[in-house]
Amino acid sequence: MSEQLSHEEKRERLYELIKKNDVAMMTTLSNDKLVSRPMSYQEAEEDGNLWFITMRDTEKADELLADPRVNIAFSKEGYISISGTARLVDDLELKKKYWNKAMDAFLNTTYDDPNVVLIKVEADSAEYWGTDQKAKTFVEGLKRLVSTDRTNDSETNQTLDL
Repeated sequence: MSEQLSHEEKRERLYELIKKNDVAMMTTLSNDKLVSRPMSYQEAEEDGNLWFITMRDTEKADELLADPRVNIAFSKEGYISISGTARLVDDLELKKKYWNKAMDAFLNTTYDDPNVVLIKVEADSAEYWGTDQKAKTFVEGLKRLVSTDRTNDSETNQTLDL
C-alpha cells in the first residue's frame, strides 16, 4: 500500500532532507551547455528557497545573469532535485549573516568585499527520492528493478510544486 502524503508533509520531508546535506551541485546554462559545480548552501528556507555565496566576477554569476534558470541537486542524504530561478543579491547584512570561516578561507576575502554576492535560488518544483532509511530505499529500489508493480513508488519518490 502506498503512502499518501499531503503537500505540506512532502514539503516537510524535502526540507528535512535538504538540511541533512551540506553541498549541492548547481547546474546553470553556459553557451547552450549545462554546467554543474559543487556549492555549499548557506541557508535552506522552509519554502525550498536556497542561499549561496559566490563572487560577482565568476562565470557562474555571468551565466545566472544571462539565464537565471538553475537546477540544484543533493545526494549525500537522499536524492533531491530542485528546479528554480536564481538571482544575485547584494545585501551587506545578509552577506554578514551567511558568512563563515569556511567562506573566508575558500574565497580568500571578507563578506564586505564588493565582489562577494549572494545567490538566491527561488524554488519552483522539487523531486526527492529516499529518506534517511537507506537500507529500505535500496531494497525497495532492487524490488522495483525486477517487478512491474509500481504501487510503492510514492514511498521513496515524491514530486511537488513549490
